[in-house]
Amino acid sequence: MQEHRLVTTRRARYYTIGGGAQPLAESWIVLHGLGQLASAFITYFQSIDTPDRLVVAPEALNRHYMMPEGGGSSRDAKIGATWMTRQDRENEIADYVDYLDAVWRETGGASRVTVLGFSQGVATAARWIAMGKSRIDRFVAWAGQIPPDVDPSAFTKLSEGITIVTGKTDEYSSWIAEGDDKGRLEVVGIKPKVLTFDGGHRMDRLTLDAIAAA
Repeated sequence: MQEHRLVTTRRARYYTIGGGAQPLAESWIVLHGLGQLASAFITYFQSIDTPDRLVVAPEALNRHYMMPEGGGSSRDAKIGATWMTRQDRENEIADYVDYLDAVWRETGGASRVTVLGFSQGVATAARWIAMGKSRIDRFVAWAGQIPPDVDPSAFTKLSEGITIVTGKTDEYSSWIAEGDDKGRLEVVGIKPKVLTFDGGHRMDRLTLDAIAAA
């Protein structure tokens, strides 16, 4: 058996809220977590959309049926999306980095660009910042791990640094801390801003509003 490769055009979708002002002062590119869809994820950001702030939610290229326990018909199953799996991971990473660069180009023009990743979206955002060609000013790593395969020196180009957000009762907090250990970042001169909120593995509106106001 011999494996072959080719590059093909892929149709992808993203959602936006806010914006409309010219010139656009700020854009947020927000990356959802495992099993989420961009159309639902973007609703968490309705409290921060303004005419001069555009919120952009790209959807991961891979979708799947999320079958309930015990199985059931795919006709009624919820559909989710994932940025990658361990299968063919290098090529999936390359594909989503190219895709996110394309989203940035199509929605670019803002003076300030924030990228927020939630859960699996944190690893996606980190790799995009490290491997992509887009100008990004601030990285908000929310409830996810900065992956060990990303050299933290890649984040030194962020003019506004990194903000790490974790719920105090997040069931994945130990795993998150392994990748987001401040020492790993500080060794390359990065001092992240660390925020916590009362809650688990989720978005928190008050914390989000505070970050947006900063």
